[in-house]
Amino acid sequence: MISLDLEASSSDASTRRTLSNLSLAVAKCKKIVVVTGAGISCSCGIPDFRSSDGLYALVKEQYPDAVLKGRDLFDASLFRNPTSTAVFYTFISGLKRSIDSAKPSPTHRFIKTLDSKRKLLRSYTQNIDGLEERAGLIGSSSEGARLTGKGKGKLRAKDVRNVQLHGDIHRVRCTFCSAEFPCTEEHIVKFATGSPPDCPECTDRSNARTARSARALKVGTLRPSIVLYDEPHPLGDDIGSIQSSDITRKPDMLIIMGTSLKVHGFKKLVKDFAKAVRESAPPATSSSSSSRNTRSYAGKVVFVNKTAPGSEWDGIIDYHVEGETDQWAEKVIEDWKKLRPSDWEVQTTLDSTGKPASSGAFAVSKEITNTIHAKGTGQLYILF
Repeated sequence: MISLDLEASSSDASTRRTLSNLSLAVAKCKKIVVVTGAGISCSCGIPDFRSSDGLYALVKEQYPDAVLKGRDLFDASLFRNPTSTAVFYTFISGLKRSIDSAKPSPTHRFIKTLDSKRKLLRSYTQNIDGLEERAGLIGSSSEGARLTGKGKGKLRAKDVRNVQLHGDIHRVRCTFCSAEFPCTEEHIVKFATGSPPDCPECTDRSNARTARSARALKVGTLRPSIVLYDEPHPLGDDIGSIQSSDITRKPDMLIIMGTSLKVHGFKKLVKDFAKAVRESAPPATSSSSSSRNTRSYAGKVVFVNKTAPGSEWDGIIDYHVEGETDQWAEKVIEDWKKLRPSDWEVQTTLDSTGKPASSGAFAVSKEITNTIHAKGTGQLYILF
């Protein structure tokens, strides 16, 4: 594993050259898989629940007798105890409000850029904040990715650009009937009291029965639609199918950002993708040195994080870029624009009807970045 210090790149020529080559590899690869953790959202203003002044500390003021560690707030066992359950809902209320006021980071926008440039095979995240979707990537929890009607699957895999491995805090689901709804202000207010609201679908069914003088039905409660430790994912089968499909598509680069790589299931996913990426690496050739240099960076696994990965990742991760993910993402885009400026040329769609515009003979109707042609549009494209 080669370690590269982002801060040292300004003074160390070798580090600077290697980082530049990695940026070029990102620009040239066509099937990049990105996997991310909480570190990519640290710059978005979301409080760290572990810190002394974080959300958990504030919740402890409301529940001084509760004995819980930060990790316990995301463990399924918390529902076994009424106090820990109340702490969880209060904590979630504060976390949801913090996330609602957050904006996507440069790292989120970088992943979206990969998608816009048709370089992204798929993004996978441990995060529940949904900031990828605000950056423009449809997530697995999005209504836009859900299948309608009957069928084995619940997701339209081709529409999912960001797989949310731990669910989405912006949705709630019933603990009994599994019905899902967008998380509203009403839900947040109720969660803040330490108790969940009743499920409206369960309530309607039960009320309909009692109106007919029949026995009332059980009414479930609404909880955040996030996946806790030791808890199955409601979309687990679909996500497993998406991952298997992506592996068979032979990804040519794996970028890991902002995660400690300590959660077992997530580690397995990363190792499976790393193996697939390595198997897709091009064979060494005896061509020119510049060609060999470019090809040598294809099929690589890049880990971007402030702290280094453990020894178990030796031989799996090729490069550890030490530093902030935002800083690296911005450097890649900067290098990319310098090394391959043609990728960033803007094409302007012109109305070919011949109707004059105030600024000239053609009316500018739309701007498209890095698009070669558009079939069947009947429009003229001019490259600027």
